[in-house]
Amino acid sequence: MWEKGWRQRAWQELDRKWDILIIGGGITGAGILRRAVQEGYHTLLVEAGDFSNGTSSRSSKLIHGGFRYLRNKQFSVTRESVREREWLLKEARHLVTPLGFLMPCPDDRKLKSQFAVGVILYDLLAPKWHHSRLNSREMLDRCPVLDADQLHCGFLYYDAGMDDARMVLRLIRESVSAGGCAINYARAAALLKEADGRVCGAVIKDTAAGGFQEKEVQARVVINATGPWSDEIRAGVNAPARLRKLRGSHLVFSRQRLNLPYAVTLLHPRDRRAMFAIPWEGVSLIGTTDLDHTLPLSQGEPYTTQEEIDYILEAANATFPGLQLDRADIISTFSGLRPVVNTGQADPSKESRDHVVWEENGLVTITGGKYTTFRIMAEDALRAAMPALPHPANLSRPKPYFSPLPTRSSPQGVAAETWLYLLGRYGNETIQLFENAEEGENQPVGSLPNLWSEVRWAARCGAVEHLDDLLLRRVRLGLLLPHGAQEEMARVREIVQPELGWDDARWQAEFTRYVELYKKAYSPSPAGF
Repeated sequence: MWEKGWRQRAWQELDRKWDILIIGGGITGAGILRRAVQEGYHTLLVEAGDFSNGTSSRSSKLIHGGFRYLRNKQFSVTRESVREREWLLKEARHLVTPLGFLMPCPDDRKLKSQFAVGVILYDLLAPKWHHSRLNSREMLDRCPVLDADQLHCGFLYYDAGMDDARMVLRLIRESVSAGGCAINYARAAALLKEADGRVCGAVIKDTAAGGFQEKEVQARVVINATGPWSDEIRAGVNAPARLRKLRGSHLVFSRQRLNLPYAVTLLHPRDRRAMFAIPWEGVSLIGTTDLDHTLPLSQGEPYTTQEEIDYILEAANATFPGLQLDRADIISTFSGLRPVVNTGQADPSKESRDHVVWEENGLVTITGGKYTTFRIMAEDALRAAMPALPHPANLSRPKPYFSPLPTRSSPQGVAAETWLYLLGRYGNETIQLFENAEEGENQPVGSLPNLWSEVRWAARCGAVEHLDDLLLRRVRLGLLLPHGAQEEMARVREIVQPELGWDDARWQAEFTRYVELYKKAYSPSPAGF
């Protein structure tokens, strides 16, 4: 799939009339595509940038109920989310994995009581029973970098971790294998309308390198799943803006500086806001902030401000004072935008994380919500679209969103945990990935869980148009290694340049573009756009 020439072939197929045109290639659009194809609808997904390029590659890497939402009494959102978490742990094995959370508690009777009630309620909403209260010694045994002087007790509960961009890619690829169509770098430049003003498709422009194509794509229904960009698409039907864009930023540290066997809940010393320190992909990350993003989306990718870096470091050093983390310890940063319905709350963190569906002159918009609840959002969007579709969907019957994993055991010389890691991210393509590697490529990239063969596989058939597609979303080396993985760039070039057919001039242009993007939006000292 997506070997050389795939884009040209895909563009040639656009002239047909589609049942559903999905605008947006993040987790919500990917979920809609997957279920729509299963229901027998001829479905096309277009994404203006790269798949998962927006919020869906910049999340907190958690599949969770949102423990902190209990403080805001958002019980329905939490209940819905923890039940979807339990479904994903079974449905997306090895891609979504259990993650224990330690919640340190200071000597505060009221806070201890709140935490104790919270972990019980959190489990009951699932429903399950998998939490415990720990004394200070038990907490330190599990996480020695905690502050022994301030620690009185704590709680252990469980959520789940995941690779957000790889989940989107797996959903999309398995949808395409089942008969759907998805194209990245294909922007919906304008909506098409019937004489009565109802939306009936979109003008799609090719935004890939060297792209020049433009087509009018007809569809029975258009679903707007663009997250923070939803209001921009809705403007095409003169709908008023209704979203509040909230920025969540994260810092990434090496395991040498911040070694976390468990995730840890942090209470910021300044405002008591809940944050998380999370072990992920061979590193540790801390986040997230929750601030109004006031810059225009057209100005470029969101980035972590210097004030946010100071704020996150302040929380980190209050929880892990013995480490004395500072800016020099940061490997990378990243920021994503949450689309929430604007209700005018003074505190952004108190805005509801419920999702909404709007039908406006034939345009169905699904927005708000959380990554964890993408399945519910996808099916609600299809319900709203159903009156325009040729046959009803049977959404009352659960269907698998991920194909079964191969039963083959790990190849000789490959650790079992590495094999399971690959299976979760590549599904039934894992064996092909492994067998297409050249000599020495089924080996880890430094101390990371990634293999060099993943780099070749992504370049060969991963719909990579730019170097940042490869290093920030397909394999994530740009987030996980210092300096955006520039020390590894010679080997990256050796692998991907022939696979992508880039001459030396194109490679240099891509490298320059990538370094500039990294410095502005992902480096330890992002400069902004």
